[in-house]
Amino acid sequence: MSPHAFDVSATEFQEKVLAASRHVPVLVDFWAEWCAPCRQLKPVLEKLAAEYGGRFLLAKINSDQNQELAGQCGVRGIPNVKAFVGGHLVDEFTGALPEAQVRAFIDKLLPSPAEPLRVAAREARASGEAELALSLLDDALQADPSNEAVQLDMAELRIDAGQLDAARALLDALEHTARDGARLQALRARLRLVAAGGGADTVALQARIATNGDDLDARLQLANALALAGDYRAALEHLLAIVRRDRKWQDEAARKAMLDLFSLLGGDAQFDDLVREFRIALARTLN
Repeated sequence: MSPHAFDVSATEFQEKVLAASRHVPVLVDFWAEWCAPCRQLKPVLEKLAAEYGGRFLLAKINSDQNQELAGQCGVRGIPNVKAFVGGHLVDEFTGALPEAQVRAFIDKLLPSPAEPLRVAAREARASGEAELALSLLDDALQADPSNEAVQLDMAELRIDAGQLDAARALLDALEHTARDGARLQALRARLRLVAAGGGADTVALQARIATNGDDLDARLQLANALALAGDYRAALEHLLAIVRRDRKWQDEAARKAMLDLFSLLGGDAQFDDLVREFRIALARTLN
C-alpha cells in the first residue's frame, strides 16, 4: 500500500484532508463495500497515488461508516471523488472513470513545474532585473510550454522592453484559447498604448492644445503619452474632450482609446472609482 493513500474517518477529516490540502492536493474517495464501481475505481486511484509519489494524497472514506460526513460533503452518489486544494473543495467527479480521465483530472490540480520559475521571474522584474526575468520565463516555458500565465508574463515583459512585435505575436497566439481573457485584453490595450504614446513631446503637444483646443490629433497624442506615464485621469480627460468635440473623429479613436484604458485599469481596485467616473461620463456624452 502506498504511503500516499490512506483511510480517513470523520474525526480525521480536518487534519488529514483540509489541513493537508494546504500543502498538497488531496483527493477524497467516498466509497462503500457494496458498490461495484467503487471496486473498479479504487485500484486506479491507489495506483496513481503510488505513481505520483506524493504529488497528491488519496484519502479513502467509507461513506456507510461516515454518513454524516458524506452528507456534509454533498455526496449524492458513489464513488464520488472530491479534490481539495488550500483547504477548499475545487473539483469532483462521480462514477468509475477510465484511468486516462482520472489522470487528466489529477493533472489539472497539480502545480505547474513552471510556477517556481514564474515566481522567481516576478521577483527579478520587481528588482529591476528585466533580462534575468526574461531568462527565467524562457526556462518556465521550456518546463511547461502551454502555461498561459507564463506566456502572458512574457508578453508583458516584452512590452516593457519595447519589443512590441514579439509581444504581439505572443498575444495573438493566445487570442482564441486564453482562459484569462481580461488580462489578455488589458495587455493588448497596453501594447496599443505603448505603440501610440512612445516618444511624444508632451510640452510641444500641450503648447499646440493651448493655442488650439480643437487640435484633436495633439490631444490624442498627449492622452496616450500621459497614460503611458501613469497620469490616467489627465489622459481620460483629454480623450473625453475629443469625444465631446467630435465622437466620430478618426473612426472613434478617442472612444476606443478610453475603452482600452478601462480594460487596462479594470483589474486594479485602486482605479475602480476613476474607471466608473469616466464610464459614466462617456455614456452621458454618447447619449
